[in-house]
Amino acid sequence: MKKLVIVESPAKAKTIAKYLGKEFKVEASMGHVRDLPKSDLGVDIENGFAPKYINIRGKADVINRLKKSAQEAEKVYLATDPDREGEAISWHLATILGLDTNDNVRITFNEITKKAVQESLKNARPIDHNLVNAQQARRVLDRLVGYKLSPFLWEKVKGGLSAGRVQSVATRLVVEREEEIENFKPEEYWTLEAVFKKDAQEFKAKFYGDKKGKIELKNQGQVQEIEEKIKNKEFKVVKIKVSEKKKNPPPPFITSTLQQEASRKLRFTPAKTMAVAQMLYEGVEIKGEGSVGLITYMRTDSTRVSEEAQQAARNLILQKFGREYLPEKPRVYKTKKDAQDAHEAIRPTYLEMDPESIKDSLTPDQYKLYKLIYDRFLASQMESSIYEALSAELEVEGYIFKLTGSKLKFAGFMEVYVEGKDTEDEEEENQLPEISEGEVLKPIKLENKQHFTQPPSRYTEATLIKALEEKGIGRPSTYAPTIQTILERGYVVKEDRFLKPTELGKLVTNILKEYFKDIIDIEFTAELESNLDKIEEGKLEWTEVVKKYYQPLEKELEIARATLLKVKVEDEETDIVCENCGRKMVIKKGRYGKFLACPGYPECKNTKPYYDYLDVLCPKCGKRVIEKKSKKGKRYYTCEGYPDCDLILWEKPAKNCPKCGSLMFEKGRKGNKKIICSNESCAYEEK
Repeated sequence: MKKLVIVESPAKAKTIAKYLGKEFKVEASMGHVRDLPKSDLGVDIENGFAPKYINIRGKADVINRLKKSAQEAEKVYLATDPDREGEAISWHLATILGLDTNDNVRITFNEITKKAVQESLKNARPIDHNLVNAQQARRVLDRLVGYKLSPFLWEKVKGGLSAGRVQSVATRLVVEREEEIENFKPEEYWTLEAVFKKDAQEFKAKFYGDKKGKIELKNQGQVQEIEEKIKNKEFKVVKIKVSEKKKNPPPPFITSTLQQEASRKLRFTPAKTMAVAQMLYEGVEIKGEGSVGLITYMRTDSTRVSEEAQQAARNLILQKFGREYLPEKPRVYKTKKDAQDAHEAIRPTYLEMDPESIKDSLTPDQYKLYKLIYDRFLASQMESSIYEALSAELEVEGYIFKLTGSKLKFAGFMEVYVEGKDTEDEEEENQLPEISEGEVLKPIKLENKQHFTQPPSRYTEATLIKALEEKGIGRPSTYAPTIQTILERGYVVKEDRFLKPTELGKLVTNILKEYFKDIIDIEFTAELESNLDKIEEGKLEWTEVVKKYYQPLEKELEIARATLLKVKVEDEETDIVCENCGRKMVIKKGRYGKFLACPGYPECKNTKPYYDYLDVLCPKCGKRVIEKKSKKGKRYYTCEGYPDCDLILWEKPAKNCPKCGSLMFEKGRKGNKKIICSNESCAYEEK
């Protein structure tokens, strides 16, 4: 008789089977096997919030196969993912298969390597009921909020809406950021810079004030008055400071930082990042090696790294870069105080498998994400970068100008990895020529610019995840599905990379803020996350936490039902005229996304597909260019007259050329972007 090991996915099963040998059989449960029913609440509120679990529809064949294998097995091990969700899946499997949950049936590993898998068998343990209860509390609460609030929204607003414990708070953050932007009052200010040239290098000094202190430049008259006084005058370097600055490497990835960096650098959505990371963790077919788990578990909030992995990184750094790139001691990073710290940071499992050596075995997306994880981990154990920083004060007619800059002396970890940025206008370091105290410099010109203070930026997916993490809302496993949900529900839309609330998102948020203060309260939601952690630690009873959260919801729901009148949601009107009756068509949302419909329904039932129109005209026929998605979800651009007009583009056009009417495209890197006409004989360009 063989021993049976059950995991969630076939890919994971294949990788583990390779390490266990012939005396083991490895099967996949294909994820969850039991859950709350979809057709009703599935929670007995009167009897301690007891959940009513049922076998998931469509899983009968999988369950029967697992039952047969378990009956034939000498011993059954449950090797689902090493987190709350995985523990709950193992508990459900044990229940279905009739296993004793107090027996040593549970094995976990942070990485799918031969050593880790074989070690886990030696340390088999009972099911951790505290972990199961923490997941159960989250599941029951999410069901109570969803199944109680959503019908209320259908009744008072419109069908198809939903509310959720974390999604509603995430939407609130996006809505409130938009309100900040709308209410922002810009203030005028000016900058004045003196431009110098030395050793064929241009550099700038910025106006600071005078000997008494900083002077704010509020208007053009103030700037012109200063310019008149200093025009054609020499600037004297009165103070200079040269120092050495160290820049330490960033820590290895945790779930949230991986999602943020993959968004900045690779333009991956959080959902895509997690899907690709799951493949890398569970196993990828590598030529000559078979199925290999390339990274450690990707749902983690800890920056902790094993001593073995640290030493492997140090050996590689010494061999590849030399001793000067190796810190005296291994780097240890502090994990934030409210982290669960159940797993290591996200790192490669085999440093000898560098991204370039296995590139042919990976898809382009797998390669990009693996390289990001690999490089970040290696850099995290390298020596700091060293800059020579220079700051100087220049005096002219009693006014002070300041210049700052730096020069990279030693690349250190930046030889391997440089962090991405949230915005393109984050300041770059200035490169400065040699200057000395007492030196006299004459500017080649003075430059003044009018500015207005800017409102805060809208969230990107990366910065929203950062905000959720900082406020203690959600946990590593929830960030990606939360953002996906608020986009799918139509509460938030993505414009370029930025998240903007829809009118529906604003309406629902305002209703929830008025009638369900706790549900949408940021601190209350963060406290709940902390209580779920305490359930996991065995410090709180899960039913008490659910009760504390549910009771105010029940009262608020009763008041809201009695006092809130039906809210009419107006459909968004377009400029597109219905060819049947002449009315302007409106945008509606169905199960497959947006579509155009005639507002004259039911008299006029005309509908047509909805497309996002670009502010660009087709150079072939003059109709508008529209954005579409291929079956694989890739964006492309075509003429609205297609197929009569055959214009198809995979790159987004920026505008029509003002000279020849051809399409113009954005080219170049950050800080040096240009919009260039695609017509080579025209060659018109704009910065």
